[in-house]
Amino acid sequence: MRRQAKGAAVHRELLPGESKRLLQELHLLTREGNLNADSLRKLKQVNHLVRLLEPALDDVLGRFGEPVILDCGAGKGYLGFILHELFLSSAEKGRIVSVEAREELVRVARERAARLGFSRIEFLHASLAQAPVPERLHLVTALHACDTATDDALHLAITHNADHVAVVPCCQAEVAAQLRRAKAPASPMASLHEHAWHRREFGSHLTNVLRALTLEAHGYKVTVTELTGWEHSLKNELILGRKVRGRSDEARANLDALLEATGVCPTLNRRLAG
Repeated sequence: MRRQAKGAAVHRELLPGESKRLLQELHLLTREGNLNADSLRKLKQVNHLVRLLEPALDDVLGRFGEPVILDCGAGKGYLGFILHELFLSSAEKGRIVSVEAREELVRVARERAARLGFSRIEFLHASLAQAPVPERLHLVTALHACDTATDDALHLAITHNADHVAVVPCCQAEVAAQLRRAKAPASPMASLHEHAWHRREFGSHLTNVLRALTLEAHGYKVTVTELTGWEHSLKNELILGRKVRGRSDEARANLDALLEATGVCPTLNRRLAG
């Protein structure tokens, strides 16, 4: 049976300061105040990411007067609304810019923010590649941004000098397709992606390895970890980056060597080169 949470069990799923009113507005809690299986799964993912983001949020709220948090591919805005309630409202500072390409979701989110009186969050209807985001970003997040949308989020973080970045990639198809067409030098590595199934899995892994190396090359200290248990999501890899220097020549050399050896060049690397 799929797990649900009712009554007192609901309270155990909430973060300190997280209100039932907000979760009902987000349609995560039912009218009776319960969590069905799908809502429980979503809430666990978002809340765990919020916990992992807490050091970054404390850092930017402590160091900057009006830090800007960019939420890429915001969807229904779960992450942004919860960050607003738990951090920005109490700090009385900061701004969340949520970017979403689906116009209807943006309209609903704007109406919801107005009902809640959340004045420190705004919603942009745009693609990530064309979003008119502020020049200076302090924290960039992307929860389950599909395929190259994660690359777009990382590109924004790097080019806008974000102090922190956190992405949970979703599907990754671009590199698998490039591996199929790649004219890389013949090597035993080709056996890793000779078959379609292996190519898809290896391509997904390679995509995120290249993303981590790209962040490191641009001066980020990177941590790659699991977001939540596999029972909550199969797309579960979390890439965290904290800006610590201007660049790393060693990481750049490793990145260039891996791109050459595999014969691929993902969107992120093409955009940064161009």
